[in-house]
Amino acid sequence: MIQGQEPENELHQGSLAILGAGGHGRVAADCAEALGWRTVILFDDAAGSGLSGPWPIEGGEGDLRERAAQFSGVLVAVGNNEARLNLHRRLAAAFLPVTTLIHPQASFSRHAVVGIGAVVFAGACVNVGARIGEAVIVNTAASVDHDCVLGDGVHVSPGAHLAGGVRVGDRSWIGIGAVVRQGISIGRDAVIGAGAVVVRDVADGVTVVGNPARPLER
Repeated sequence: MIQGQEPENELHQGSLAILGAGGHGRVAADCAEALGWRTVILFDDAAGSGLSGPWPIEGGEGDLRERAAQFSGVLVAVGNNEARLNLHRRLAAAFLPVTTLIHPQASFSRHAVVGIGAVVFAGACVNVGARIGEAVIVNTAASVDHDCVLGDGVHVSPGAHLAGGVRVGDRSWIGIGAVVRQGISIGRDAVIGAGAVVVRDVADGVTVVGNPARPLER
């Protein structure tokens, strides 16, 4: 993990490669521009389905690897938690310059830490003592309060709020507008439904919905 501080300005002036040209990839590209990255290029193995907007799509993962020396930073921006984390680890293991994006309009405590490959979008708040894992998404206007611990590959969706001391296991998904009470522990690969209010611990692989949140019947 690295300190949760804004990267150096000279890094911002370089070129960033983003693997993923869907909605999340485009928001990450917009965040990168707000941070001052000079050039942002998207890569996606399913490029035909991407809506890249103003950013060009110039091939897939193999093309990114071949051109890695051209980029000051690389980021995986895929919405699926497991896929994003696997791709992130693959690129990091190949010693590509995986970077972290913290939007200038996010509030990120200098006493929090963030893993490489994470993104913290506009309006989000990460408070003192929080620890954010690798390839995590803290999405628009979400909040991660003091002393929370988020494992690798977690996604905290827009407008979701984690009170102090919450622990979230690897690859878990906190749905849009969900609320998690202080001190709650959420396992790996869990899903917290949109708008859920979590007042009890959630085990590995369990989906909970509602207020108060209960396991979804299969």
